[in-house]
Amino acid sequence: MKAFGFGVAALVFLLDQLSKYWILRVVLLPERGSVEVLPFFRLTFVGNVGVSMGLFRANSDLGRWLLVAVTAAIAGAVAVWIVREKQRPDVLALGLVLGGALGNIVDRVRFGYVVDFLHFFWGERSFWVFNVADAAITAGVLLLLVRALTAPKGMGHA
Repeated sequence: MKAFGFGVAALVFLLDQLSKYWILRVVLLPERGSVEVLPFFRLTFVGNVGVSMGLFRANSDLGRWLLVAVTAAIAGAVAVWIVREKQRPDVLALGLVLGGALGNIVDRVRFGYVVDFLHFFWGERSFWVFNVADAAITAGVLLLLVRALTAPKGMGHA
């Protein structure tokens, strides 16, 4: 089961880093700022110094490295959980979280911020700008929550 979880994490990490390479080196989004793709979606470059979707901004070097350390500790705990977990849906969810966390850690170490670029909006209402890693983390956490809330009473897993 752990090979499945780490495989999911590796796939998420690869997709995240490839998408960011494409945004930075092919689309050249930092120079372009924003590119409308659909009436409700555009590619918008944001160098996010906070955590997922801009929360808890860390504008100093100390804050940056604290976020790296905290995220790495969480990723380590998730990796241990993957090794111990027996339920395939939970391993999938944990793999999503781990791959996303690792993708954002690499950005923060390389650039000092996380590369965000997926920007959905509806009319004048703009939603967060995020990346593949953020989407994977969110999907993984939501899957874990749904599993925890719908598990039969007395089950020892999320």
